[in-house]
Amino acid sequence: MRKFDWLLYVTALGLIVFVLFAQGDHADAPEAPPTVLEADGPTLPPPSPFDEQILIQVDAPKNGIGTAFAVNRKGQWITARHVVDGCDSVGLLVAPGQYVPVDSVTLDADHDLALISTGRSPNPVELDLATPLRIGSKGYHVGYPQGRPGEVATRLMSRSNLITRGRRENSEPILAWAEFGRTRGLDGTLGGISGGPVFDAQGRVRGVIVAESPRRGRIYTTAPDSVEAFLTRLNISPEDGPAEAFDEETYGPRSDNARRLLQVVKVACKVKP
Repeated sequence: MRKFDWLLYVTALGLIVFVLFAQGDHADAPEAPPTVLEADGPTLPPPSPFDEQILIQVDAPKNGIGTAFAVNRKGQWITARHVVDGCDSVGLLVAPGQYVPVDSVTLDADHDLALISTGRSPNPVELDLATPLRIGSKGYHVGYPQGRPGEVATRLMSRSNLITRGRRENSEPILAWAEFGRTRGLDGTLGGISGGPVFDAQGRVRGVIVAESPRRGRIYTTAPDSVEAFLTRLNISPEDGPAEAFDEETYGPRSDNARRLLQVVKVACKVKP
């Protein structure tokens, strides 16, 4: 074989070996994380047995603070079940230092949801429990973390499954949101925001806050169809109230407006010693 032919053969063989090694390295390397936080991501898939599981331990009831929001003008409010379950008395903060006692509390046996009934609720939120959610959609969580007004901005990540143990044994589908912002002065735990709403960019409520994972920067809410099923079972008719668009620059003032209009209120639970 001529010298020129040998050079071509060696060069070709080298290229083949390089390609094979490159493919092998790529196969062994960890896959790049999926870009699940794009604003225009895919539609949220249905619940799956492979969804992440979140374990919550529910202990004996004790005094505490949570959040609720009005669903109509008839004095009917939604909160998380664990905020009011086992309370001897429940009150809603409607003015500085002024709590209104509730007439009744109805617990959802299947989900971390509860209905609070009072005499009136002047300004309900606007619910949207039917429009499909998309991965990466922005959510704005409003309430009373640490007992003070506060809000968190997130993006929808995925579905999860909430496993409850302790005083209550249950399993239910929920949604996982990744935190990317908070209003100034809100640090640490978000305890007290449970029961509050998550607003979408159009100012419509898409779910109820039920858990947080501070270490992972996650907030968990009920799935919209869980809220819809609960309201339907109780024959509750939602009404649309004032709705303002939320974005990364204005979600602080928009949240303040929702609290000022008493669309979103603080819940106080008292347990007898």
